[in-house]
Amino acid sequence: MIDELRSATDDLCDAGVRQAILTRLDEGIGMGRGFITAVFCLLMPTENAVAGLYQVENYEGSIGPNPVHLSLQRYAHFGSGITVEGSYFYDAKQSPIAIYGTADGSRLTLCEIADDKQFQRVLVMGSKTPVDTAGCPFSLDVGESGATGNWSKDTDKFPVTLKKVASLDDTGEGKIDGTVEIPFWAETASDRFAGIYTTSDAGICMTKMQVINKKKKKVVQEIGFDDEDCNAGMSTTPIYMNVQKWVEGGKDIISVNFGGGKFASADDYVLNPKTKKYHLKK
Repeated sequence: MIDELRSATDDLCDAGVRQAILTRLDEGIGMGRGFITAVFCLLMPTENAVAGLYQVENYEGSIGPNPVHLSLQRYAHFGSGITVEGSYFYDAKQSPIAIYGTADGSRLTLCEIADDKQFQRVLVMGSKTPVDTAGCPFSLDVGESGATGNWSKDTDKFPVTLKKVASLDDTGEGKIDGTVEIPFWAETASDRFAGIYTTSDAGICMTKMQVINKKKKKVVQEIGFDDEDCNAGMSTTPIYMNVQKWVEGGKDIISVNFGGGKFASADDYVLNPKTKKYHLKK
């Protein structure tokens, strides 16, 4: 998959720069703007495939006694045999957990990402061999209105009950049902980030990003976008990677990805330690 993507994006990204960035990832060096570029190079579709990346369903429910929110995106070409990726969080903790797996009809088997290295290896780099989902915690049966199944790890096993509350599909004319809030994988020690996706005359895109304080469990800031072309949050193949976090000079930076084919870009927002608000980086 990575080899195919590299071949498809040779005219978009310098191979030497890309390899240097990937080396920095392997060595655990700070990720800044270079990481955003690497993700664009590895995950951005070719111009002929810009439309139709996102089929997303959002759910609310519980894992055992614990309330959760869960979002799933289906896509046949994530690579490594992965056909489903997603993000979920326990309402009590508000920390997003990246998930991935496979679909067999209505039955899903989903694995959780445990740390940054696994995130890079599985969701960013991928592999030529299919992922092994044996022993992954989620086993779900998905229906029209929701999903049921089990979550199990080691000796723990809990029933999962989910109700579908919203959906987004841009693979055809573009359709949104309900209020679509995408729980991005990016987070800081204090905040998580959600994208509100809506329809406009220009199509489907993220019209605002919410900053949710994990301790307070509420929105503490909303950032809108001056985006008449409706490109915000429409760049990377996994919708959950359209907002990313990195650190520069000890400050948290949040990057919002914009689509636009060869003209894809990102706006960076820096956290002001005094106001506790994110401001567009100059």
